[in-house]
Amino acid sequence: MDLRKLPANNLKRNAGRTVLLVVLVALLSFMVFGGSVVVTSLQNGLSSLEARLGADIIVVPRTAKSTTDLESIVLEGTPGYFYMDDAIVDKVAARNGVERVSPQYYLATVKAGCCSMPVQVVGIDPETDFSIEPWIARSYSRDLGIHDIVAGCNITGAPGSKILFYGVECTIVSKLDETGTSLDNAVFCSSDTLKDLIRGSQKQGISVLADNDPDSIVSTVQVKVADGHNVSDVVDDINLHMRDVWAVQSRAMTSGVADSIAGASTVIGVLFASLWVLAAVVLVVAFTMMGKQRRREFAVLRVLGASRRALSGVVVKESLIVSAMGALLGVIVAAGAVHAFGGTIESALGLPFLIPEVGQLAVFALLAFVVAMIAGPAASATSAMRLSRVDIGQILREE
Repeated sequence: MDLRKLPANNLKRNAGRTVLLVVLVALLSFMVFGGSVVVTSLQNGLSSLEARLGADIIVVPRTAKSTTDLESIVLEGTPGYFYMDDAIVDKVAARNGVERVSPQYYLATVKAGCCSMPVQVVGIDPETDFSIEPWIARSYSRDLGIHDIVAGCNITGAPGSKILFYGVECTIVSKLDETGTSLDNAVFCSSDTLKDLIRGSQKQGISVLADNDPDSIVSTVQVKVADGHNVSDVVDDINLHMRDVWAVQSRAMTSGVADSIAGASTVIGVLFASLWVLAAVVLVVAFTMMGKQRRREFAVLRVLGASRRALSGVVVKESLIVSAMGALLGVIVAAGAVHAFGGTIESALGLPFLIPEVGQLAVFALLAFVVAMIAGPAASATSAMRLSRVDIGQILREE
């Protein structure tokens, strides 16, 4: 009698039981891998959002505080716009504690040849910018020429292709890395290019500026606070002494997102952990019930000369095979689900969602595999011990 082939033969002979155990183990690895990826993706989204904020303070029109979803437009690139007189830039620069300032310009397109959704166009001043330029430089190190744009990763079109905004033909010179936010659907250009787009919208009768001059407006003023000055003090000074504008700390704008991500991560972690525990309990119960049904089988093997240690080894080997199959299945299904529904998760939670890189995914997959390979044999341990100690005489008399 060759006990080495017995575990595999048992699994083949009892296909229904094997499938059930594989599914239970797959559920365990799905929870470990999927939960780790989702929580980490939320944290990566926040880190990506914070990394883009090179400014300590953002100054916007006071009307933007109450009439727009400011955080979504400024931080995440959600299509929107607001404007104020460009004289504000010099006034902010003159405040005590301000080291550097740079204007930004927003324009939400109604339609574009690249996309089926509105696109946010962000214009920067290449000569003064210190917040967007370093981020763009990771993928495009040259100066942005007139009608050159750097596109978010979700914008259709490869570098070198043309794209039309309000009758103005622009050239995609580079694509940005994924951020997990609406910025992936945005495009970035120089302030001169954006002003041309505004003029194009005016010609088409859909101007957001009415009769205002594109050369005399800005959307926000990015502020870098000088060393030795408190950011909160500079914010208070601007809000106290400057009318019609509102200054806010960049980190304060992300604090709400951070709190939401922390809350969502906790809920997701508890949910996945609860399901993991439930699956583990069901796995233990399943092995225990199956062990009772296999008492006669193991009694016969004992009569044929199999030792108790050998019988325990059969059960453990079966659980190892089942665990390996379930772990692999669970990781594959979880990876596919996160990849396919990442955008849906981001939309449902309303939070930045950036899937980890391949190396980190591999670590999570290994973790899920290890957990499953431990959980399966551990769940079968009690069953293996009881089966190895069957009372041969009693069982055979019962039969």
